[in-house]
Formats: sequence, structure tokens, C-alpha cells
Amino acid sequence: MKPSRMTVVVGILLLIGFASVVAAQQGPPANMIYAHDRLYTGVNTPTDLPAQGLFNVIYPLGSGLDAVSEAAPGDRDYRGGRWEVHPVTFLTIAPRQFTNAEDIVAAAGRGEIRIGPVVKRFECPLIPINSKP
Repeated sequence: MKPSRMTVVVGILLLIGFASVVAAQQGPPANMIYAHDRLYTGVNTPTDLPAQGLFNVIYPLGSGLDAVSEAAPGDRDYRGGRWEVHPVTFLTIAPRQFTNAEDIVAAAGRGEIRIGPVVKRFECPLIPINSKP
């Protein structure tokens, strides 16, 4: 079966949005994701979930930038790593690393970025990165 054009486009967007890897850590490369100004990693599972049930939003920011989540483990509304992907397009500001969803929503409200519609639903638990205080 030949993949549809939309499947290819979604795949490319996900590769761009989640391409950041940790070179110096033990184990396989993993995605880096910010939530509430804290850095997490995740292991993307090969899932494509239907639009059923509850999800959190994750914002891929583009090439060379880490994605941002609206929720993290410990949040009352964290859905265990069930994500709806809403790509971000930079409009009037240069691409930059956001570290929390509130700043993304505020930038969208000012017309600096556009938050796209859902392009994929998948599962990927967030794992805190150990950092020194």
C-alpha cells in the first residue's frame, strides 16, 4: 500500500519537530520536550491514536528547536503521554525556543506565531531530565 501525501507530510513534520537528540546521555537518542520551563525526554512509541479519549497538546517548534508540552507528570490534567500535535509557525518573530505552553499561547494571541490544527495523535511518556539545583 502506497502512503498518502498527507501521511508523508505528517511524517516529515514530526521528524522536524522531534529531531533533537541527546548525544551525551546513555541509552538510545530521545526527544527533548519542555513543559513548565523544565526539560524532559521521551521515547516516541510507534502509535497513531484515533481522536477518542483525552489528550494533552504538544507544540513542535521546528528544526533545531525542542517541542513544548502543556502538561507534565504530576499535573492533575496530565494524560500519561497521550498527545495531540499542533505545529507552530513563526510569523512576525524569528524562530526561538519556548519553554512553556503559556508563552506559546500568548505569542499566538499577539499574532507572532500561528498554532496549527491537530496533525497527529500519539503516545510518548515524558521522563524528567536529571539536573543539578
